[in-house]
Amino acid sequence: MGTRYTSRMNYRGIPLIAIAFGPDADCDERFGHARGIIAVGDIATGVIAVGAVARGFFAAGAVSLGVISSGGVAFGGLAAGSIALGAMAAGGVAIGVFAAGGIAIGSVAAGGLAIGIE
Repeated sequence: MGTRYTSRMNYRGIPLIAIAFGPDADCDERFGHARGIIAVGDIATGVIAVGAVARGFFAAGAVSLGVISSGGVAFGGLAAGSIALGAMAAGGVAIGVFAAGGIAIGSVAAGGLAIGIE
């Protein structure tokens, strides 16, 4: 049985806080998918998202996609993680316009192995 919480407070029908972990047979979900302004769960979608898979303006998780993202694999405008892809990327492997990391690939790159114009 999974854990679910959705706040009563919402903005235009979107819950302020949503938490979802584990399976939910009623919704036929194998993983908890939290959807809210602040979302926390196995899969999280929100302005602020934290989860194994996180999607949002600010995203943090094993796999994260957001304008500002952090995680094992991070995609976004400003990305930080083991593998980071974004306009500004920092991590073990960083690919972006501005990249810094162990392996950095970008227009401006700095790191152990840096490939870039500058």
